[in-house]
Amino acid sequence: MDFMNTILRFFQDGGPFMYPISIVLIVGVAIAIERWLFLTHAKISNRRAFDRILPLLSKGEYKKVVQLGNSEDAPVARMVASGVARMAESQRRDDIELAMEEGVMEVVPRLEKRTPYLATLANIATLLGLLGTIIGLIAAFTAVANADPTEKATLLSQSISVAMNTTAFGLIAAIPLLLLHAMLQTKTTEIVDSLEMAGVKCLNLMANARVVATKTRTADSGQ
Repeated sequence: MDFMNTILRFFQDGGPFMYPISIVLIVGVAIAIERWLFLTHAKISNRRAFDRILPLLSKGEYKKVVQLGNSEDAPVARMVASGVARMAESQRRDDIELAMEEGVMEVVPRLEKRTPYLATLANIATLLGLLGTIIGLIAAFTAVANADPTEKATLLSQSISVAMNTTAFGLIAAIPLLLLHAMLQTKTTEIVDSLEMAGVKCLNLMANARVVATKTRTADSGQ
């Protein structure tokens, strides 16, 4: 109870700028939670889709791969489906790889969506804290100018202490938002790297499947 009273008193002493900082913090935390859930779902769905795609590619069942890419919302499924669809037009590895890279470029904006807002909100929280402190100090010095000389030192110290609460709260809001921003960026980078790794593995499987098919056709024609 004493802890809650301390927080409440700290919030009340900070002045009106504590409210916009609180709104910034709440919006930032909501964005971070939504992005974390989205990226976690994307990572899990990628793993499931990739485990289904590998056997299909090994067997050369490319139509099923395209169907899977059209029906799944997993980024890796769409990426591989783009490469397989391009393979029907061109057998060159570079063309297939470019098609997969296009698929990755389509997915990356969805993965990074709204994450940069966290860094912006952290800066806004810090600036709001500084602005609240400056305005509080201006009000404090104005009040001290008209105060009794014997009370000026006490009144000024109390006013400065209250004004600094806004800066403290701005930093309290900004630091977690920056940490969340860094965590989400790291998670996004891991997913993008896994997509690139999956693309290389799928390209190698398709190349091996073509080599096997060519050898089979050559052996059949030789007979």
